[in-house]
Amino acid sequence: MKFTAICRQLLELKQDCQVVAPSLIPKKPGERVKTDRRDALSLARLHRAGELSPVWIPDEAQEALRDLTRAREDMKHLQRQAKQRLLSFLSRHGHRYTGRSRWTQSHWRWLEGIRFARPEQQIVLQEYIDTAQACGSRVASLDREVETAAHASPVWPVIEALMALRGICLLAAVTVVAELGDLARFAGAPQLMAYLGLVPSEHSSGKRERRGAITKTGNSHVRRVLVEAAWTYRHPARKTAILQRRAERTPPEVQEIAWSAQKRLCQRFRNLMARGKLKNQVCTAIARELVGFIWAIGQHVVPLSRA
Repeated sequence: MKFTAICRQLLELKQDCQVVAPSLIPKKPGERVKTDRRDALSLARLHRAGELSPVWIPDEAQEALRDLTRAREDMKHLQRQAKQRLLSFLSRHGHRYTGRSRWTQSHWRWLEGIRFARPEQQIVLQEYIDTAQACGSRVASLDREVETAAHASPVWPVIEALMALRGICLLAAVTVVAELGDLARFAGAPQLMAYLGLVPSEHSSGKRERRGAITKTGNSHVRRVLVEAAWTYRHPARKTAILQRRAERTPPEVQEIAWSAQKRLCQRFRNLMARGKLKNQVCTAIARELVGFIWAIGQHVVPLSRA
C-alpha cells in the first residue's frame, strides 16, 4: 500500500509515524458532520488517549516476499478461472470427460483431440486451452521464485520450522511468515487467533450468551492457507517420510511441538466429526487450534535478522 511507503520514508527521516486502519478508529454513533478539521482533532485526541491501534508495517524485504506469494495466489486464481471457462465451453457443446480425474496428461490429450465442425469454435477451444496452460506455466514459475526467495530470506529458519507441522508445505509456510512477519510480536496465541479472524463472533448481554460464526477479520490470506492445511488432519497421526525429513532440520523443541500438534489435532478432528459437526466447521476449528502451535514454534525460532 502507498501508506506503508510513506510511513517508511517518514521513519527514515526520524519522524514518528503510525498507520491506523479506518475500521479500527473509534467513532461516535451520533456524529453526522465530517470535515478534515474535525477528523484531525478527533485523531489527535484519540492518539493522545492511546485509543488508536496502529497496524504492522513490514520492511521492504518482508513486503517483497509478501508481494511474491500474493502474485502466486492471484495467478492460481486466474488458472482456476481459465480451467472453468474451458470446461464450461465444452459442457455447453456436449463434450464431457469420462476419465477418473481432470488435468492429467490423459485429460490434456483428450482436450487436444476434440474437433468441432465450425472453425470458429475450434479456435475458441484452442485459445481456452492455451490460456489454461499458460497460467499453469506461470504458477510453476512463481512456485520456483517463491522457493528461491524463501531460502535467501532472513526468515528462512521460521519457514523451515513451520514446515515440520502437518499440512504446512513450503508455500503455506512462506505465506504465513510473509503475511504475519515476526510471530513474537503477538503476546499470545489467542491474540494471533483473533488477528486472523478465526475466533467466534459474540453478541452476549447479561446471562444470555450468543456466539456465531468466526469474525473473518484480519488477514484472509493466512486464514485460507490454514483452513486448507486443517483438512490434512482428518487422517490418523503418523510421522510420514516427508515430515520426518522436514523435522530433521529443525530443533528438538520444534519437533516435539509438531508431533504434539499432530496427535491433538487428528484426535480433535475425529471427535468433532463424530459429534456430527459439518466439515467446514471442523476445518475451521482445527485451523484455529493450529494457530496456537504456529505461535508456539514462533517463540522458539527467530529470524536471522533478530538472532
